[in-house]
Amino acid sequence: MTGLSRTSLPMSRVVERHLSRRAVLAGGTAAMALATVRPVLAQSTPPFAELAVGLDDKDHVAPGYRAEVLIRWGDPVLPGAPAFAPGAQTGAAQQGQWGHNNDYLCFVPLPGAARPGEHGLLCANHEYTSTELMFPGLNAKTIADVRKAHTPAMAGVEMAAVGGSIVEVRKADGQWAVVAGSKYNRRLHAATAFALTGPAAGHPRMRTAADPEGKTARGMLACCAGGMTPWGTWLAGEENIQNFFMGRLADDHPEAANLKRYGSTGRYTWGTVDPRFDVTKEPNEMNRAGWVVEIDPLDPASTPRKHTALGRFKHEGATVVVNADGRVVCYSGDDERYEFVYRFVSKNRFDPANRAANLQLLTEGTLSVARYNANGTLDWIPLVHGTGVLTEANGFRSQADVMIDARHAARLSGGTPMDRAEDIETSPVTGKVYVAMTYNERRKPAEVDAANPRAENRYGHIIEMIPPGGNHAADRFGWEMFLLCGDPSKPEHGATFHPATTPNGWFGMPDNLAFDRKGRLWVGTDGNEPGKTGRGDGLWLVETEGPMRRRATHFYRVPAGAECTGPFFTPDDETLFVSIQHPGDDGPSYPAHGRFSSADDPSTRWPDFKADMPPRPSVVAITRIGGGAIG
Repeated sequence: MTGLSRTSLPMSRVVERHLSRRAVLAGGTAAMALATVRPVLAQSTPPFAELAVGLDDKDHVAPGYRAEVLIRWGDPVLPGAPAFAPGAQTGAAQQGQWGHNNDYLCFVPLPGAARPGEHGLLCANHEYTSTELMFPGLNAKTIADVRKAHTPAMAGVEMAAVGGSIVEVRKADGQWAVVAGSKYNRRLHAATAFALTGPAAGHPRMRTAADPEGKTARGMLACCAGGMTPWGTWLAGEENIQNFFMGRLADDHPEAANLKRYGSTGRYTWGTVDPRFDVTKEPNEMNRAGWVVEIDPLDPASTPRKHTALGRFKHEGATVVVNADGRVVCYSGDDERYEFVYRFVSKNRFDPANRAANLQLLTEGTLSVARYNANGTLDWIPLVHGTGVLTEANGFRSQADVMIDARHAARLSGGTPMDRAEDIETSPVTGKVYVAMTYNERRKPAEVDAANPRAENRYGHIIEMIPPGGNHAADRFGWEMFLLCGDPSKPEHGATFHPATTPNGWFGMPDNLAFDRKGRLWVGTDGNEPGKTGRGDGLWLVETEGPMRRRATHFYRVPAGAECTGPFFTPDDETLFVSIQHPGDDGPSYPAHGRFSSADDPSTRWPDFKADMPPRPSVVAITRIGGGAIG
């Protein structure tokens, strides 16, 4: 059977074992946690008319709702920015326009807003650029053709199109719109200066010719998922940083092993334009990427910061919780096969009356890696220099080394290698923490474990972590296998959706997560194309508590080639913002197109559907027709 070895337990047995542990984990961990939370009971009928699955060149939302494009790649953000001109793009123009491939979103209500759910600042990560879908006239049929036709001017546009954007948005008469010329509107990109904080700031491994002190990095790169802090700042996790760097180091170079662990793919040719993206010229530059970035949307003049105390790896998510003792806890996953789940606990405590002090909370604390035990417990192993294996004998001369080489430290310390740990979110009602594992088709039968129970895991799963008594700083948690994804009608998938889940309700490849105020989990997917699940990516609602636990209901579907990212609710739950990333990608896998997809010949021209417009990554605002909360 696909995904199971002959010696593996059937999925029903794996899940049954974990369900039976709810009240008998070591020390009663799970029972303690569940006794402290208020259950969220789901209604027996779905909360909305379910959307049918499918795949075409448009986006679709459940009946009774409307999905409207709020802002698109190339739309003006800063005063004086020109209108989007696809055939005449420049780096200078792009620095004032909405960037490409928007991912994580958060909405920060403006202080004093009469209706906090209708007036605020929308913040977005721009993860990377899809060169082939950006520039008309390349006449490209393959990625190799794109690279041959690439020019320094195109590199300048791309370096301006990554990073992040902030725009003031307001809802009036049921319609959302960007406030043009707002003092809050801002663009961050590959040339923006970022202050470095924490143990690695100023370390020799962070110094470059342009920054001999090692305290100021340029560029916000590969920012995928993120988070929002209780003090109103936006966190962006730098993920696939290796794509932006080119070149190879000699095997005896001090950074060679570090670089090899992340890879230097040369997806882009930026290194031919800017030497900092060529590791043979600036071998330390890549150490200055791969961090959690904090930006203050309410202060447009503030310098954003990269927090090295949270570790360097391919960050997915930066979910912040204020613990009962006042310390701040931040969860993050490392989105690569066989990497880890992490938790940071601040040294100091949150003070709701002192925002200036809160802005320092992520600069000092303890980073730990998760070890998922077969008995349903989870140990957080501190990554602290001088303890355990994190000594000079193993290559760690200081805490800076531990943070720069967090992946190596996590592996040596005994963290559990996961199936691409992506977004992590905490239920606002129960306090449980959910982490999405998108997939790992490379896991061998001999490598399966309780937290990654399927060989050739092609459909992904979601794990539920249970802090004892709601204590997010505890050394030991409980955990359960919340959901094994895939088609429940195919026993070989081993999917564990609630039996009431319809053929439209199941999904694979969970990626981005979000909670509404009722404590219901919304799951965005990445990879549900023909050949895998045969359906388009989108957004599903999954019940987490009560008799309908694990029932999934399909709500929104994105266009061909796109990924559904960044779901974020306004405080009143009446608007759900989502990012539509890389529409038109993966042309060969879309049967209606079936060939390489480019700006000249894309698999979709969403959202403009004009012959002179390429597909444009955009943010969509979803609202209920007639008003009211989503779902």
